[in-house]
Formats: sequence, C-alpha cells, structure tokens
Amino acid sequence: MERPHKSLKRQLYIILASIFVGLGALGIFIPLLPTTPFLLLATYFYMNSSKQRLRWLLSNRYLGPYIRSYLSKEGIPLRLKIRTLTLLWVTILYATFFATDKLHVQIILIIIAISVSTHLILKKTRKKN
Repeated sequence: MERPHKSLKRQLYIILASIFVGLGALGIFIPLLPTTPFLLLATYFYMNSSKQRLRWLLSNRYLGPYIRSYLSKEGIPLRLKIRTLTLLWVTILYATFFATDKLHVQIILIIIAISVSTHLILKKTRKKN
C-alpha cells in the first residue's frame, strides 16, 4: 500500500506535469512561451509519477518530437528549426510593431527573439537518413 505522503507527492507531480504539458503546447503557438523547457519539466514530473502518462507524452504526435529532438544526440530536424524560427519572428515582429509602442518592451522582445534564434541555430541540425 502506498504511503499517504507518497500518494500526495505523486498526484502533485502529475498535476505539475500536466500544467507544463499545457504550457508547452501553448508555446508551440506563442513564441514567448518556451515549448521545450516546459515539456522537459513535464517529462521529469511524469517520469517520477506516471509511466503511462510519460509514454503518452513521448509518443504524442505533436509534443513528442520536441522532447526527443532536444534529448537526442542527433539534433533538431531542419524543418522543425525553420518552422520554429519563422513562427518566432513573425510573432515577435508583430508584437514589436503592432502590440506595443513602448521602446523598452520592443527591445526586450527583439533580444528574446535573437537569444532564442541563437540557441536554436547553435543546436545541432539532424542529418537526413
């Protein structure tokens, strides 16, 4: 029988992982939300609470590739890099020119876009088989 504090910890981890999955999924569409870090956190919490949910996450058609690509030594597929960078810059430029007129916010948005772009570009690109 599971001890009460272990059961509570397990439930808390499942809740946290589920929240991070949701944030990661949103991050696919909102570049200011970092998809991969949220999905990596979800992976950690599912690893320590629910093997069934972990298998679901890793095999998920939309979310699994982000995790597998990031953790693998093979690198990120070029197509995923291009799609991510395109969505990032379209959203950041739209926010910079149409969503705010505050210069300091515009500068912060551009710095975020440059930083994320640099990180993605420096990640190894997966070669075609």
